[in-house]
Amino acid sequence: MRMIMNLGLIVVCVLIGGCQTFPSETMVLLDAVIEEVNLSESNGVGDINEDILISFTNKESIAFFEEVITTARKQRGESTLSNPDYDVMIQYEETADGGRLPTHGLHIWLGDKDKPSYLMYMMGEEVYSTSAKTTNKLRSYILEEQ
Repeated sequence: MRMIMNLGLIVVCVLIGGCQTFPSETMVLLDAVIEEVNLSESNGVGDINEDILISFTNKESIAFFEEVITTARKQRGESTLSNPDYDVMIQYEETADGGRLPTHGLHIWLGDKDKPSYLMYMMGEEVYSTSAKTTNKLRSYILEEQ
């Protein structure tokens, strides 16, 4: 009987552990208020195009982009992605002392309808993916805003 209880406890622990998201599995942003999200056509991996195509400043749009980024899941294995479609620059509000936190630079490969999109930190190699549902909403933000 004791062996069955121990086995049951091990199974429960494995199931609970398998359902947890580890911090390195998703993208992160600074713990600060985002002031603006700027989008530009990408010049390629490792470079940020500063010619802004679209600027998002309303709370709803900023909250959406924050959700897209922080829920994107790290992909396993080698990336076969070519050049990104867009660059994203996350600008944070001024700090209490009047300074600025660094801008977060990301690349986006915008997926087709009902397909995942992919993100990467500008200075990174790891690729993160969104859900198809997120891609559909992301497409409406980016393509309808142009």
